Amino acid sequence: MTIITTTTIDPNDNIIILGCGIIGLSTAYYLSLSPTNTNPITLIDPSPELFSSASGFAGGFLAKDWFSPSLTPLGALSFNEHARLAAENNGRENWGYTPSICISYIQHHDGSKQQKRGDDWLRSGTSRVNAAPVEAEHDEARRPGWLKKKEGDKVEVISEEGTTAQVDPLRLCQWLLGEVMKRGGKVLQPAKATGLVRDDLTGEVKGVKVRDLKDGSERVVKGNRVVITAGVWTPKVFRTLFPQAKVGMRVGSLAGHSIVVRTPIWDTREGEEECHAVFTTHEKNFCPEMFSRLGGGGEVYFAGLNDSTLEVQDPEKGKARPLDEQRGLLREAVGDIIKGGDGGLEVVREGLCFRPVTEWGAPIVSQITGEDLGISVGDGGVWVAAGHGPWGIAMSLGTGVVMADLVEGKETRVDVRGLGYHGPNTHPVVVHTI
Repeated sequence: MTIITTTTIDPNDNIIILGCGIIGLSTAYYLSLSPTNTNPITLIDPSPELFSSASGFAGGFLAKDWFSPSLTPLGALSFNEHARLAAENNGRENWGYTPSICISYIQHHDGSKQQKRGDDWLRSGTSRVNAAPVEAEHDEARRPGWLKKKEGDKVEVISEEGTTAQVDPLRLCQWLLGEVMKRGGKVLQPAKATGLVRDDLTGEVKGVKVRDLKDGSERVVKGNRVVITAGVWTPKVFRTLFPQAKVGMRVGSLAGHSIVVRTPIWDTREGEEECHAVFTTHEKNFCPEMFSRLGGGGEVYFAGLNDSTLEVQDPEKGKARPLDEQRGLLREAVGDIIKGGDGGLEVVREGLCFRPVTEWGAPIVSQITGEDLGISVGDGGVWVAAGHGPWGIAMSLGTGVVMADLVEGKETRVDVRGLGYHGPNTHPVVVHTI
């Protein structure tokens, strides 16, 4: 992607979206479809390579009803939207959309007690299987062909038909980006917002200052509607634009390592075998997740090593490099669990991404009030969507639908009033400045 030149930015009021990951793109996509939106859309992203963190390196697992009560309406809306979009735009071919079967794989070394279901399953190292809303049912016939068979192990189906699915998030992001640009959307990248432009008399927001990270030049993107969808970098972006704000965006990071391997045991080019999501435990005290994907010639995504203490990398530096120790542990676990056949396993890629999380386990999908911003936005507004944790891909399209509604001042398709930036507390967290 090449940064757009100044002359190609629409001189009219833009809807400015800061962050070109899957949440920002989903928001831009649904705004671009709206017959009532006549404003141009400009996305701004500092990364030298788009989709180089969670939007490109996540597993792409979709679920309809694996969520806590506050997230259930948004989760169902998003799941249905994923299915609709795929049906209307050949999602199977374009981004690997397919229904999947979810399996709990219980190995002979697993002597752990049943873990509690809760919003902390990923951060605490427990398995996503505990979020499944149905009782497990032993069914050896549904074992994936690429999953090794060991003495004493068993597989249990933990999903109901039609309630889980799979996508390749990188390909979905690329498709969304193409659709937004076809409808006139612009992308400034690599570039970052450095401040606001405000009216000299009223103090109202009139635009955003943007620096080109290639040549250092600066420009102004005109507009008074600003949407922040910057993932783990949302707090930094928010503080940069609104240093006087009375609140902060409490979004943290959960780093996750992953590896994608190709196995000749399962090759989707040879047939229509179903995709699987497999959840298990490993004797090295982590909970692997595996997702077989369409369109990659037998690719399986393997992850489960997560760390909430790993320092977040500056997005301007590009793709984060996986740590050697974690790479080795994942490769060892892959060899323990996935069949390689006569040709062995081929490593397609390894990755490290930073998932945005909140301490209360639910995302922020909300407008920020002028009072909390500490400035006037006039007839515009500021919105934030971040902190989806392990469900960013699953909830992306539904979040985009809702954010488009919010930005246009419409009634939202589902109730997201419980997904505010104050968290579960009654009162906002005040940011004290020195």
